[in-house]
Amino acid sequence: MDYLRDGAEIYRHSFATIREEADLAALPGDVATVAVRMIHSCGMVDLVGDLAYTADVVAAGRAALEAGAPVLCDAQMIASGITRKRLPSDNDVVCTLSDPRVPALAERLGTTRSAAALELWRDRLDGAVVAIGNAPTALFRLLELLGEGAGVPAAIIGVPVGFVGAVESKEALAGAAPAPYLVVRGRRGGSAMAVAAVNAIATKEEM
Repeated sequence: MDYLRDGAEIYRHSFATIREEADLAALPGDVATVAVRMIHSCGMVDLVGDLAYTADVVAAGRAALEAGAPVLCDAQMIASGITRKRLPSDNDVVCTLSDPRVPALAERLGTTRSAAALELWRDRLDGAVVAIGNAPTALFRLLELLGEGAGVPAAIIGVPVGFVGAVESKEALAGAAPAPYLVVRGRRGGSAMAVAAVNAIATKEEM
């Protein structure tokens, strides 16, 4: 069978196709680079139309990572997908969902484990890069924590996916804008998109 076998060449062809087919003209250059990786993760070039962001989100996130900030993730899939060699300062990648304290916290707070897991972020939120790609309840809880005076992240990637709360949680983030942010409006999102965004923000190198 005749097919392309070189991994680097596959990436180059993929990114070139995305740049050809997606309408990136309205995006700042650094945001466009993030958008290309996010599209690559899902195969949907129309994703650009659903992006909402602050103009400084990439610069703020990259500067934080270069300064050694942790990446706080709502799902282990995100933590596992982040390419460590792209991180500029051997940054910690943290997911607290499997912490043994979380079930009791969720029961006490009357919420999901995904939301309760954020209670364990309190002392690391200030200046962190946050990537939420799974649970809308986690994004809602993040906004509640910030409203309660928790430390403000350097950048928030808010792309939870789903049919209950996903739209509303992302609109709440965009409306409050408590920190530089990037969201995918609507129901679309997911861990792969969150991973792609973090990997793109982590370094200027596209591949």
